[in-house]
Amino acid sequence: MAITTAASRLGTSAFGETSPIELRSNWSPADAKAVISAAYRHVLGNDYLMASERLTALESLLCNGQVTVREFVRALAKSELYKNKFFYGSFQTRTIELNFKHLLGRAPYNEAEVIEHLDRYQNQGFEADIDSYIDSDEYEVNFGDAIVPYYRGFSTQTGQEMSGFPRMFQLYRGYATSDKSQVAGTKSRLAGELGRNDTSAVIPPSGGNNAGFGYQSAERGTRPNRTFGRSIQGETARLYRIEVASANLPRYPRVRRCNKEYIVTYEQLSSTLKQINKIGGKIASVTIAQ
Repeated sequence: MAITTAASRLGTSAFGETSPIELRSNWSPADAKAVISAAYRHVLGNDYLMASERLTALESLLCNGQVTVREFVRALAKSELYKNKFFYGSFQTRTIELNFKHLLGRAPYNEAEVIEHLDRYQNQGFEADIDSYIDSDEYEVNFGDAIVPYYRGFSTQTGQEMSGFPRMFQLYRGYATSDKSQVAGTKSRLAGELGRNDTSAVIPPSGGNNAGFGYQSAERGTRPNRTFGRSIQGETARLYRIEVASANLPRYPRVRRCNKEYIVTYEQLSSTLKQINKIGGKIASVTIAQ
C-alpha cells in the first residue's frame, strides 16, 4: 500500500507497492538472479552497472549457496566497485549518509550517529565501519540473512524516528535517478540540518507533475537567519519563509532553474504565492521564519 495518496508524486510508490526480495529456503536459480539484481540496484544506489563491473565470483558463491544474502551485501559494500562509486573522492559524511541508505534503508537520525561512524572509520578503517551496519541488531531485525536491504525510511515502522522520513528525500531523488547522478554531486546532503538538529521540508523529486528542479540551498548555507520587521501597521508579528525553485522569468534567455527565498508576513502570504505561480515558480517549502 502506498504511504500516502500522493505517493506517486513523491516518487515512492515503486517501493510502497512491492514486497522485500528474499531468498527463501527452497530458492531456484531464477530467485538467486533476482536477489543479485536487487542487491546491485539497492547497494549501488541505482547506478548503472556495466557487465565488466559485475562481481562474477561473488555472484557464483551466492548461486551455489556458499554465501547468504547478508554476506553478499557485505562483500559488495566492501568491494572496490562500491568504493570507486561512493568512497573515493567523496566527502566522508556523504559516504556515511549513503551507507545508511544502502545498508539500513534509511537516513541518519541525528549527528551522533554520523559521528559514531566517523570515529570508527578513523580508528578501525572502512571495512570495520561497513561491518558495524551489517552486524547491527537493526540489520538483523529488518533483513536478517536472507532479505535484500530496501528503503525502510518511506514507511512508518516501530523503532524509526519521524525525522528520518523527510531526510530520506534529501538522499533519494526519484526511482529513475542514481546516487552518482544527482545535482549536488559528492557533497553531504544532511550535515547542516543534523548539526542544527532540525528537519528539512519534504521536496519531491523533479519531473512528472512537479516538472522543474528541487530547491537547492545556497552553497555556503547562507540563507537568512534574521528577518526584517513589520512594514505595515497592523500586520501580524509572525513571518514566513517561502523557498522557490524553477521560476521561468518573462525574458530571453529562459531561466530554467532559479532558487530564491521570500520573507513575508501572513497578510502578504497569499498574494506572494499567487505572484510566484504567475511567473512559473515551484514552491519548495513554506516555513515559519520568526
